[in-house]
Amino acid sequence: MSIVPVIPETAPFTPAQQAWLNGFLAGLFSRGGQNGSATPAPAAPALQPLTLVFASQTGGSERLAKKAAKLAGKRGFAPTLLEASQVTLAKLSQESTLLFITSTYGDGEAPDSAKALLAELKTASGTPLSKLRFSLCAMGDSNYALFCQAGKDFDARLEALGATRLHARTDCDLGQEDKYSAWLEAALSSIGSASSPANISSNSSAPTDEEEDDTPKTHLASLLEVRRVSGPGSGKEVNHVSFSLENSGLSYEAGDALSVLPENNPALIDELLKALNLDGEEAVTSPEGEHSLQKALTCLYDLGKPSAELLTLLGLDKAKSIDATTTALSSKPPLQVIDALLTTGAIIPKAQDFIKALRRLQPRLYSISSSPLAHAGQVHLTVGAVRYEAEGRKRHGVASTFLAERALERGTVRIGVHKNNGFRLPSDGNVPVIMIGPGTGIAPFRSFISERLASGAKGPNWLFFGDQREATDFLYHDELLPLTSDGFLRLSLAWSRDQAEKIYVQTRLLEEAAELWSWLEAGACIYVCGDASRMAKDVDAALHKVIESAGAKSPDEAIAYINSLKSARRYQRDVY
Repeated sequence: MSIVPVIPETAPFTPAQQAWLNGFLAGLFSRGGQNGSATPAPAAPALQPLTLVFASQTGGSERLAKKAAKLAGKRGFAPTLLEASQVTLAKLSQESTLLFITSTYGDGEAPDSAKALLAELKTASGTPLSKLRFSLCAMGDSNYALFCQAGKDFDARLEALGATRLHARTDCDLGQEDKYSAWLEAALSSIGSASSPANISSNSSAPTDEEEDDTPKTHLASLLEVRRVSGPGSGKEVNHVSFSLENSGLSYEAGDALSVLPENNPALIDELLKALNLDGEEAVTSPEGEHSLQKALTCLYDLGKPSAELLTLLGLDKAKSIDATTTALSSKPPLQVIDALLTTGAIIPKAQDFIKALRRLQPRLYSISSSPLAHAGQVHLTVGAVRYEAEGRKRHGVASTFLAERALERGTVRIGVHKNNGFRLPSDGNVPVIMIGPGTGIAPFRSFISERLASGAKGPNWLFFGDQREATDFLYHDELLPLTSDGFLRLSLAWSRDQAEKIYVQTRLLEEAAELWSWLEAGACIYVCGDASRMAKDVDAALHKVIESAGAKSPDEAIAYINSLKSARRYQRDVY
């Protein structure tokens, strides 16, 4: 009787690898040798350890890191997946091989989960990471000046502390997951040959567990309502937008974001066609097939910041050679594709060459402002329409004005849910919740408040909200004010233009310092949503002052207190 070895559950294998190896060994031992003796099997080689660290603000880098872990497992590695908040310099010094995936948000900042690690790396010295080999992929948005800056910072500090770069850093713009996939393939290859299970499990005939599709699902949803929630006379147009989720297969939680795939402004397309001296009926080929140029420009391509490829096509990568007297734009980078076309003047590209040089139109993410418990079968957004003038031309936010002006007539919009596990209500409904979200930053807090109300949560709720004027900018006042009468919601309001002195939400935080401190000491979770570059920084500074003054802490102690809140997921931010 032969004894079939069983891979222990504690072994460093994925479930698919463990099942395959157990079956493989069972089959091998069942083919007994002569006289019933078992044919000894070769010892299974150990999988090669690989650490994957992700830093994500809204879940994108986390999703990509999980994709990397799955692929690494199939290639014969034993991947360990860690969020950046779980990583320290000491831990990195014990690792041998690292793949790091990080996003950038706000003004070139690292995600909240990675700030402590980056700060530690920046203050460290010597070569404590001399045993570490690494490669880093940075995710960002080239519309921002400090494109992928957090990734660049991490990459530089890891190398400065002695780590060896096994593959060059790759910076990925929005929608460049093909570039990410190329980096991942190259990085895994550069690590060196993995053990034999890599070849086994990567074989198409080898059995594997069913895995979730990493690509976010989308749905062409019916648009139910676009209703202005900012009042007449407001300096801002803010709309409440409702979609049906019927037959969509989409589900969400309070705190998640919704992607919206917009269409470009027809007036802008007409202007582009005029500059190109084309009528829009020209046939062009995209990855989706053949379309008219008009349709391609409407639905498929980004007409915002011009790509490097477009600038090269138009000869604008050598802007200094252009006669400065021809246009005021010749001495500065063009803001949008139309600016680039009007700047070049005599250079008129062919239709196919033109669209080939454009970036793909990407979905826009918005914080969901509804609760699946309170608004079954629907998902809501709170969207400020972006309109401004720059360089003598009127500009329009692509998605925000599409929703405000044309989407309702269109009838359907392609949407998708983006999980944001870093922005979640506490599982215990008795925990106090403090929410800080001026302007459209109120969106997820409408979701939180609706969720807490529908679920019967008993914990107290405190919302800090504000904008320019109470009479015109008090979003959802008809929903919020009734909740204050029975004590369900505490409301602190800040209106910057209703008096000579500017009052902001951070002003109210400092005024309420003693009460805020008592809530924090009682275990409250605190949430911030809105502008990253100014509001979120000012609110964070105010919170430090609250802890220093009301909590009698030194500046260093206040920093440590805030860091402890972040580590315990009691201080979460959804900022952009």
